[in-house]
Amino acid sequence: MKELTLSHQLSIHGVDQLTLYGHNDANLLALEDRYGVRLTARGDLLTVDGPTHKVQHVSSLLEEMISCMLQGEQVDPLEPVNFRSPQGSEDSRVVLVTKKNQIRPRSETQAAYVDSIDDFDIVFGIGPAGTGKTYLSVASAVATLKEKEVSRIILTRPAVEAGENLGFLPGDIQDKVDPYLRPLYDALRDMIPGDHLQHLIEAHTLEIAPLAFMRGRTLNNSFVILDEAQNTTISQMKMFLTRLGANSKAVITGDITQIDLPEETESGLVHVQRILSHIEAIRFVYFSEQDVVRHTLVQKIITAYDAYDRRVEEEQKNEEEKAEPEEDI
Repeated sequence: MKELTLSHQLSIHGVDQLTLYGHNDANLLALEDRYGVRLTARGDLLTVDGPTHKVQHVSSLLEEMISCMLQGEQVDPLEPVNFRSPQGSEDSRVVLVTKKNQIRPRSETQAAYVDSIDDFDIVFGIGPAGTGKTYLSVASAVATLKEKEVSRIILTRPAVEAGENLGFLPGDIQDKVDPYLRPLYDALRDMIPGDHLQHLIEAHTLEIAPLAFMRGRTLNNSFVILDEAQNTTISQMKMFLTRLGANSKAVITGDITQIDLPEETESGLVHVQRILSHIEAIRFVYFSEQDVVRHTLVQKIITAYDAYDRRVEEEQKNEEEKAEPEEDI
């Protein structure tokens, strides 16, 4: 049976075409490559041609982007796929509204992750970089604070060097740990105006600290996020999880394919999956490369590395089997 096709026109009147299309039409080319549609721009009209379901999906993505631009929201032409949803329809639910944009799930896994954060007190988000694990958890924390469901946000990371020797860092203790926590600051600056962010930090309503600072504390009425959790040891993970006090939530994020601990040290994030996966009140959400919302090449890079790792593992297994001595009959 022949697949049904559709041609749909969108008005782009009043929209800056360079921003919408991207440099050298990078945004349009990214959409064509990903969804198998054809995009044709003539004057104030943009035509989407292709299979019906794909045209409907791409048209809705473009309509959202056009709507955002007409409302004065910024769109970065160097990030042509920020507005799209990987392998699925974008969830309509808004997690947080900022001056720049609306933060919402952009894949089924992201939607399940946000729902889990709402419904469970402890949630693990595990998967590759660029899947929104940290960003959505921070957005959920800010939204929860705005609704006054908690009285403070605590963001933490283990201070583990990512395979690089950073050497001596000058300054006070905050200056020394800031490089490890910078990605958390970056996410927050996207969501909270700079002056208000500084006020929250000074009032201790928002705390950003290395994991070692959590020891011995009980965290009540808090939304706590442990980022880069693949670099915790087993004892550090246990210490963090047992800090949780009354009326608090904890979100733990990490990528178990990028562990920077010494080889002889087992990751607390790997270990905890065996220990807590049977507890119904705790939710584990697993992301894949299909949930990546960065540049289209990021997905391809992750897939290529995964394929390479599997190939190396298979070759090592074959070599070991060849090296085994044959048993005497």
